[in-house]
Amino acid sequence: MILFEEFGFTHTGHVAIEVSDVLVTSNRARPDPSRLGFFLLSEESLIQVLLELQQTPNFCVLDSVNIKKLFDFRYLSPPPQTYFNQSYPVNLPNEYSLFFANCAPESLVTMNVKTEVYNLDPNNAKDYLSAGQTQLPSLYFVFSLVYFVFLGFWVYNCLQNKRSVHRIHALMGCLLLMKALNLICAAEDKHFVKVTGTPHGWDVLFYIFQFIRVVLLFTVIVLIGTGWSFLKPFLQEKEKKVLMIVVPLQVLANVASVVIGETGPFIKDWVTWNQVFLLVDIICCCAIIFPIVWSIRSLRETSKTDGKAARNLAKLTLFRQFYIVVIGYLYFTRIVVFALRTIASYKYQWVSNAAEEAASLMFYLVIFYMFRPVERNEYFVLDEEEEEAAEAALRDEEFEL
Repeated sequence: MILFEEFGFTHTGHVAIEVSDVLVTSNRARPDPSRLGFFLLSEESLIQVLLELQQTPNFCVLDSVNIKKLFDFRYLSPPPQTYFNQSYPVNLPNEYSLFFANCAPESLVTMNVKTEVYNLDPNNAKDYLSAGQTQLPSLYFVFSLVYFVFLGFWVYNCLQNKRSVHRIHALMGCLLLMKALNLICAAEDKHFVKVTGTPHGWDVLFYIFQFIRVVLLFTVIVLIGTGWSFLKPFLQEKEKKVLMIVVPLQVLANVASVVIGETGPFIKDWVTWNQVFLLVDIICCCAIIFPIVWSIRSLRETSKTDGKAARNLAKLTLFRQFYIVVIGYLYFTRIVVFALRTIASYKYQWVSNAAEEAASLMFYLVIFYMFRPVERNEYFVLDEEEEEAAEAALRDEEFEL
């Protein structure tokens, strides 16, 4: 069995299959053509089919009553015919998987296959996006506009507080720009898939901006976590090593992302690439936490000796909040979004994308507000009571992570 595609159909769904250059070879006599064919399988019927396969020896899935059989190779008879092209309506709305099954023993099938899965919109135009994803072009476009406005406010704030702007603020501005461009390309990519079935080159721009955006995001989190530009103008050796690990891993993760997005479950190593992407993402998420913890420990040690209790308490509080925000962001976008994707009906798959983008926007807003450039008042002096209260808070061991 080979899985070609998963797709959410409405009551106007269609599947078109074009098969050409078919060659069937076998070590036995000529295979039974009814043992080779394409079918649709809903998620609800999958368990029933698996039970049938387990309970009945040599059971052919094409004989199951739980599948929607499209066509078998009897339609290619007489033998010289090696071409077939047919469209099938899907009358029962659901999420289906399109499979090819070969139940002929010791036989090998070689063929070129082109499949089209789509729904018809109210104007009878083909919509090549799944029923749960057809809202994605508009969703991504709206979020891209929000990020462009966000970038404008950030540039304005930096210009208003020029004396407090550090190099990290320029990097943060670049991150906002890449995020906005990534989303606008994602919107165009999905729009062209929706209308034509292919992305027409927008996928290339999408992957480029996604790569730059993800690398910049992890780099900014590591640099803020190490206190670069805020606490010190340099990186220590162990902090450089974290960056040297995270950036190449993100390159690998993006290669995996391209392979996953541009191919499908029918290729041999598709599952492996999914596992690589997941593993690399987990390693990177763990790695970026260490610099934040190091900075908090360093600040605690410094606070015991330099006599600037109030300032150190403020920095400690800021970095502790940063730690909590990063952990919350990673937890939500990796676990909660995955859970939403799993439990939501196929018609509401876009909700998980909306939740992920909303969480990302909140994360950006909080981090950019926490580490925004602010003019310091050089004449501000703390009174003794405030300084003593800060010292007492620093001595409190409960402040530890």
